Order: sequence, then structure tokens, then C-alpha cells
Amino acid sequence: MTRKRRDWLLFTGWFLTGACYLLALFTVLSIGLFILPLALAATIFLATRRGTGRGTLGLVSGASLPLFLLAYLNRHGPGTYCDNTAGGQSCTEGLLSPWFLLLGGVCLLCAGVVLFLTVRRRPADGLPLSPPREV
Repeated sequence: MTRKRRDWLLFTGWFLTGACYLLALFTVLSIGLFILPLALAATIFLATRRGTGRGTLGLVSGASLPLFLLAYLNRHGPGTYCDNTAGGQSCTEGLLSPWFLLLGGVCLLCAGVVLFLTVRRRPADGLPLSPPREV
């Protein structure tokens, strides 16, 4: 497996782990306690792999997925949304503005990917990309 492919696989693994952590935090009073062990197991699995440091920025991007889900669930917000059904009318109160959630998700997704691409360009030994020029 090439280094480039391995880096992206590690980023994806950390991405999904980050999504699990934030989803567990958002749903701590319902299913969050059942999601948290999955995130912990994924962290242990990924942290014990060699060279996984480059992909850990996937945690930042992964936090965008629950924000995108919340933006979708609040797509009729802010405020109250009523829907007519065959049995009458159903109303949902207290919807958030989806735009702030969407903006936060896009910012986290882009920040994680940009930082990952920046870190991935550096050589593994930590030396600069090119030697300094003499004047």
C-alpha cells in the first residue's frame, strides 16, 4: 500500500472516530453512552497503528458530520414548524437556525482537510520541503 493511500485511510478512520465522539456528546442522554465505546475502541485501534499521527486531523473534520445532521434535522427552523398529516397537524417547536450549524460543519470539514493536506506534504523526518537557499 502506498503512503498516500495509507494516509487517506488513516484520515478516514479518524474522521469516523471524530464523528462518533461528537455524536456521543450530542446524544449523551439517549444513545451517546452506547456510541462512546465504539469511539473509544476505534481510538485504541487507530492509535496503536504505526504512522497514524498524520491522520489524526480527521478528528477535526469528523466533527462536521453531526453538525450536518443537526442542520438537516433543523432545516425548517428557526422557531416552530407545523406539518399537515392525514391525522391532523403535527408541530415541532424550538428548531434552531440550520445556517449556523451548516457553517460550523463546513468550517470544521475544510479546516481538517486543509490541515491534513498541509501536514501530509511535509516529509516524515520533519525536515523542510526544500533546503534553504544561500544568498
